[in-house]
Amino acid sequence: MTTVRTPETVTVLRDVRPWGGEPVDLHVADGRIAAVTPHDPAAGTVPEDGVVDGRGLLALPGLVNAHAHVDKSWWGRPWVSYGGEATTQGRIAHERAHRDELGIPGVDVTLTVLREFVRHGTTAIRTHVDVDLGLGLRGIEVVREALAALDGAVHAEIVAFPQDGVLRRPGVLDLLDAAAAAGAEHVGGLDPASIDRDPVGQLDGLFAIAERRGVGIDVHLHDGGDLGAFQVELMIDRTLRAGLQGKVNVAHGFAVGDVPASRQADLVAAMGEAGITMTTVAPIGAAPLPVHALRAAGVAVGLGTDGIRDLWSPYGTGDLLALTTQLARLSRFRYDEELVTAARVATSDAARFVGRDVHDLVVGAPADVVLVDAENVPDAVVRAPRRALVVAGGRVVARDGDVLV
Repeated sequence: MTTVRTPETVTVLRDVRPWGGEPVDLHVADGRIAAVTPHDPAAGTVPEDGVVDGRGLLALPGLVNAHAHVDKSWWGRPWVSYGGEATTQGRIAHERAHRDELGIPGVDVTLTVLREFVRHGTTAIRTHVDVDLGLGLRGIEVVREALAALDGAVHAEIVAFPQDGVLRRPGVLDLLDAAAAAGAEHVGGLDPASIDRDPVGQLDGLFAIAERRGVGIDVHLHDGGDLGAFQVELMIDRTLRAGLQGKVNVAHGFAVGDVPASRQADLVAAMGEAGITMTTVAPIGAAPLPVHALRAAGVAVGLGTDGIRDLWSPYGTGDLLALTTQLARLSRFRYDEELVTAARVATSDAARFVGRDVHDLVVGAPADVVLVDAENVPDAVVRAPRRALVVAGGRVVARDGDVLV
């Protein structure tokens, strides 16, 4: 059985180097950063309640996992061998056939995944949760129960996700609407063309829910090339017509990385004008997204782990900083400023993906802080060193790999 200790409440996190800068003390009140003051080495180290010594370590904002599936994992169960056909439809069918026997979704396995996130410094997530005719909304209830067990260590927004399709499964649109009415922050979609074979119909249905319920839209789009680009263009058009700028996300969006340069430039510019965002899981083998061009056009980019040890893939550790290393390598980032960009994609720039106005080491931000033993941010991105301390909402939730919640 996992031993859980009471997290320590922080009033001052002393002697830390935000983003590799000069040493400062972070003062915390009501779970937020209340002040940032230069560190005075002469102040001494007499132990006081709530004063935590950062030992001069590099500080980053808590990592933000912008694309997770915490309801799907078999982590903590005996090893599950990969099976089924290696296609999107094959994976869907295999998951549907075997999830019940593994107790998926389940509070215990979801909690195991969330605690691994905490161990590795993730303090906020956007998680897709399966909503289908077999599960109804039970998966969302499971995820909420697991999050509640962590008592605020992980801030989360939920996407009601139709993994088995939308229009091809009559009744799923009603479930998505019910999920939105019950508090899910976003409704999801899945390959409107290749899965539902009706991109206009699926998107019309999703946008109708978003307009009616005031929620966001987050569509998994695996289709590449012209087919994928066409669907992005449909989303751009609907976003502008519905006035949903800033509330629509394209997850994966492989087409944006693999269409010809001229079309890519036009597509990225149009996405920026529509306020559409993108999330990636930095997959090996896919054409990398043009991160610099997207950011320059005003398209926010988020990074996520996708599924972890589930019926789709045995891979995944929950370490978003290590995935940041992968994003940097796949994007061919080498210069210091590029490596810092990768770190910001995984932290401060991802605030909007979890419903926050600010997520950084500044006054007014949530007191979510990760300390690592690194010379500077590029060093931290390249090595992904062990998280020495993780603070979430002003509480120490992990220390040297020991999760305290």
